[in-house]
Amino acid sequence: MKTRKLKEKVEVITLGCSKNLVDSENIVTQLKGNDINAFHENEDNNPDVVIVNTCGFIDLAKEESVNTILANVERKKAGEIEKLYVTGCLSQRYKEDLELEIPEVDAYFGTMELPAILARFNADYQHELIGERKISTLPHYAYLKISEGCNRTCSFCAIPLMRGKHISRPIDDLIREAKELAKRGVKELMLIAQELTYYGLDLYKSRELPQLLKRLSEVEGIEWIRLHYAYPTKFPLEIFEVMKELPKVCNYLDIPLQHANDEVLDRMKRQITQGQMRELINTAKEMVPEIAIRTTFMVGFPGETEAEFQDLCDFVSDMRFERVGVFQYSHEEDTSAHLLEDNISIEEKANRANRLMEVQREISFEHNQKKIGQQFKVLVDRKEGGYFIGRTEYDSPEVDNEVLIDAAKHYVRIGDFVQVIVTDSEDYDLYADVLD
Repeated sequence: MKTRKLKEKVEVITLGCSKNLVDSENIVTQLKGNDINAFHENEDNNPDVVIVNTCGFIDLAKEESVNTILANVERKKAGEIEKLYVTGCLSQRYKEDLELEIPEVDAYFGTMELPAILARFNADYQHELIGERKISTLPHYAYLKISEGCNRTCSFCAIPLMRGKHISRPIDDLIREAKELAKRGVKELMLIAQELTYYGLDLYKSRELPQLLKRLSEVEGIEWIRLHYAYPTKFPLEIFEVMKELPKVCNYLDIPLQHANDEVLDRMKRQITQGQMRELINTAKEMVPEIAIRTTFMVGFPGETEAEFQDLCDFVSDMRFERVGVFQYSHEEDTSAHLLEDNISIEEKANRANRLMEVQREISFEHNQKKIGQQFKVLVDRKEGGYFIGRTEYDSPEVDNEVLIDAAKHYVRIGDFVQVIVTDSEDYDLYADVLD
């Protein structure tokens, strides 16, 4: 086998959620800051070193992570790469098992071990690089991770095992990063955390998300600020007040509810009832009439009966959420739900997921039909086929609805905001003309 001289040309591969993506962007930034040629996946096909940033949230994510590691082990065996490192949630949780089962990996790192990764390259963590993160999304939007970890104790969730307790980032650091992103052309910030509403409790002894939103709204160049992943229990209503007060804060909230049947919610340890969730959603719509609420639900939780599942379907039908995602329960070791019998078959979990999404598909279609003839501000993301494709403030990238603009009729620039009028709609997409 021909051995190449190690040039420390480093490819970072990201699996899982947007929080992992930010971690990968920080790895690339720190390596570049140490004069190492680092890049995110698909930017180059000839690296010397590969770092796989894994996800370990549910079975399918774990399987994808393991398969990606094994694929890069084969690259290493073939002499295509010199070194292979693994980091992220799967590595944090199963490091000892992975070391035994896939010893070809040169080193495994946890979720909070960036300095240790850098040490492998004789590089040092440079605090001054905060705010200079090399984003791998489209250049006009970026994720802003405002905290790490979670103090909640949901019975199905292994995130605290992988990410630890809640740790907020200082407001000044976040503002500095937002200003730097804005200088580079970012117009939309998506705030992400395991639990947005806890922001500031550890640092400032009070919930400071409203104050952070006010400060971020003052950053020149940022036009949209979007909120992802808020826990519904004891939700701080002042967030809705700030949303109504600040034009830059999108009328959008991602608030995973997980289920709606009280018995299932109790087994999930969600510390909330269906009645309280209804009250919260109704209050949100009263305080911010234009709000679009995105939520996710889990089906097939241990012991979920047909009646309990039907209760969830009825809740979704009643509440008429703008955006819904559904995932199937995964039996996770070391969670309290693992003590319960995982008694819903894989086939039934898939069946229930499809049935619930069919309920939401009809709701989404009805919502979209009502938008025909209405005007919206749209951020143009890309051109695909014969259409420019963008989003309204009620839509987050990759997971929500899109607006399609006929490129034969209109020319718009990617990354620009345009005013459109909706001419037609489908279940999850809108068609629109650009207004002069």
